[in-house]
Amino acid sequence: MTTYIFVLLFIIIILLFAVLLKRPVIDLGGLREDNARLRERLAERLGALNQNAIELKNISADIANFKNILMGNKQARGTFGERQLEDLVQDIMPPETYSFQHTLDTGVRPDCILHLPYPPGDMIIDSKFPLESYNRMMMDANDTGAKKQFEADVKRHIDAIAEKYIIPGKTAESAMMFIASESIFEMLHRQFPGTIEYGARQKVFIVSPSTLWATLNTIRSVLADIKIKRVAAKIKAELDVLLVDLGRLNDRATDIEKHFALTQADLDKMQISIGKIAPRAERLRNMDFGEDK
Repeated sequence: MTTYIFVLLFIIIILLFAVLLKRPVIDLGGLREDNARLRERLAERLGALNQNAIELKNISADIANFKNILMGNKQARGTFGERQLEDLVQDIMPPETYSFQHTLDTGVRPDCILHLPYPPGDMIIDSKFPLESYNRMMMDANDTGAKKQFEADVKRHIDAIAEKYIIPGKTAESAMMFIASESIFEMLHRQFPGTIEYGARQKVFIVSPSTLWATLNTIRSVLADIKIKRVAAKIKAELDVLLVDLGRLNDRATDIEKHFALTQADLDKMQISIGKIAPRAERLRNMDFGEDK
């Protein structure tokens, strides 16, 4: 029995030794390289996260600045709206078709004038907006008084635009009120459709950056079409004059041709006369006059 146990222990020892021989050798150099690559990747990821954090901080600052513009003083908001309006107009319209801060004969100075042929005539774009009452309304959505005040302020501004910038015989029969915020523009149409209709009745059309972009592109296409028609009219007028000149030239060429034909007929008659005179002269020369010798 003891022998059997020793044999069994010997077999177990051999098997353990075989297992130990088959275990892979740990490569410490490879582990160090893997560790170094892992540290590099971690450093890259940390750098990317740090850059993202900086960009988020900058975006937050831009949002805060934009909020300060919208919620801050009236002059800053006006400058922001005017700048956005100028960028849109300059990007789309030809330089000769617009002007900014140009004083009219009445003494008022609109933000932008689109110089259009009459009709319709020069069209005014105003970039101001009563944002104070809008901010008060947004602070308390249930405040009906703030909503009424906001609507009244918008209508009052529409009336001011119609009174100052729609001048019979000098400007177009309509004007535009530019709102620099798409969300405010959408809110007006959704919650205050009566105000939009009121502006349309006053010939003051409310536009946002996207709708103004579409409107300006349409106006530019119309202006290009008008220019093409004007050039075509000038070309037609020149062609009419050219046709008259060609007709006059044809008449004169016909007269010259007639003169040449008459001249040729006279030359032919002269040749006939010469043909008759020459034989007679020859006969006279050959006549015997009986001269004395």
